[in-house]
Amino acid sequence: MFENLKIHSIYRDYLVRFEDDFSKRLAAELREGDVIVLDANVRRLYAGKLDDILSAHKHLVIEATEEQKNYVRLDWILRWLIENGFKKNHRLVAVGGGITQDVTAFIASILYRGVDWLFFPTTLLAQGDSCIGSKTSINFDRYKNQVGTFYPPAEIVIDLGFLDTLPEPAILSGMGEMIHYYLVAGETDFRRMKAEYSRSLKDRETLRGLIARSLEIKRGFIEKDEFDRQERQVLNYGHSFGHAIESLTNYAIPHGIAVSFGMDIANYLSAKLGFISEELRQDIRELLVWNWGAFRLRDIEVDALKTALGKDKKNVGSEIRVILTRGVGQMFKTQLVLDEAATGWLKTYLQADGN
Repeated sequence: MFENLKIHSIYRDYLVRFEDDFSKRLAAELREGDVIVLDANVRRLYAGKLDDILSAHKHLVIEATEEQKNYVRLDWILRWLIENGFKKNHRLVAVGGGITQDVTAFIASILYRGVDWLFFPTTLLAQGDSCIGSKTSINFDRYKNQVGTFYPPAEIVIDLGFLDTLPEPAILSGMGEMIHYYLVAGETDFRRMKAEYSRSLKDRETLRGLIARSLEIKRGFIEKDEFDRQERQVLNYGHSFGHAIESLTNYAIPHGIAVSFGMDIANYLSAKLGFISEELRQDIRELLVWNWGAFRLRDIEVDALKTALGKDKKNVGSEIRVILTRGVGQMFKTQLVLDEAATGWLKTYLQADGN
């Protein structure tokens, strides 16, 4: 059993706990007046563990979809909470993946100017990444993640048992996000991830160790820069390209797998620009190829990719800001000039390396 991980936040310090039975911890944590916000799929899959708890406590079941995460679709949740007696001293308890996390955290941050919330993450993406860091992201109209706050939970409980019911793409998506932390951290962590990657997909204790280390790496950045203004920005490595890929495939490629492609594109451009050797690029690419499995970047045109990159919310004015690398653990933010040379490189990548 791993020790609890303590995260320092400007709002509050909070704990990440590793547990072997989420239902026991959930039952022990709940107080009178608390409301559980539960992913409908988790409700179906874990009825046996949840029925008694839900019969004794108020709860909301939501469909964990991008549509539900839209700003205009949150009104019914706020109305339900207010009309059903939810008070300032009560807490929201999220049980689900990233969408459930975003919905719960955002509502907690604005309701009565802030109420406490707890999180039981049920996906590898949430367990190995998004559960810490304070960010909440809500869609507005057709624009993804354009509204949000920084508002951490009071506690996080991780039970790897949830991963047994995840489909393979969801596991690979979580691994992709974790890989990006190991690459940002440095050579030792990269070698560990590469050595343990295959075993972690079969052995829970190996995966538990990788998750714990992923959160430790992220903690180092968010405790220095909780509001994502300086050091934390290198964690966008792979994400500008990844978000563009998600958008252009209508999210058919899961987030962490899109980030895996995004890291490979960032490394490819870094090699073309002379920042890293092709040998290092291929060394990292071997791990990324394992992780994107059968997914490919088919039917993405270079002009569409350039347009999507231009819409990234991290851009400033007309500048396209991306994270490139001078080596493992040496990521840096720079302006990407999409001139004839860069356009040609991207076109070549899409036609060859991404397929």
